[in-house]
Amino acid sequence: MDGQGNRAPTVGSDEAPRQVYVLHPDDNIAVALVDLVPGQVVTVSDGVGVGLVLTVTGNVVFGHKIATRPIAVGDTVRKYGEDIGLATVKINPGDHVHTHNIESQRGRGDLHRPSAT
Repeated sequence: MDGQGNRAPTVGSDEAPRQVYVLHPDDNIAVALVDLVPGQVVTVSDGVGVGLVLTVTGNVVFGHKIATRPIAVGDTVRKYGEDIGLATVKINPGDHVHTHNIESQRGRGDLHRPSAT
């Protein structure tokens, strides 16, 4: 078992090492555990244990994110089960998700709304 309670592949097994990881069942992204290249096919858990097969659409470096489902413009991008930003363009499954297509909402003073009193 790994530190997350998942069964680790045994030496000589046919099970491939994990290439991407969904951190929380509510996430709509997965984190790359290796560098990924366009056309590469990866299998991820959809958060409830069902295998999801994605084709990577662009270069994704280790630690960066790929979309696991369609994300429309203005939709929330979720990692760790938390909102990490809003999509600035349509993001398709397998697309690299980073600062070029999401905008962080953290620390945005212009988004503060005064309370209605």
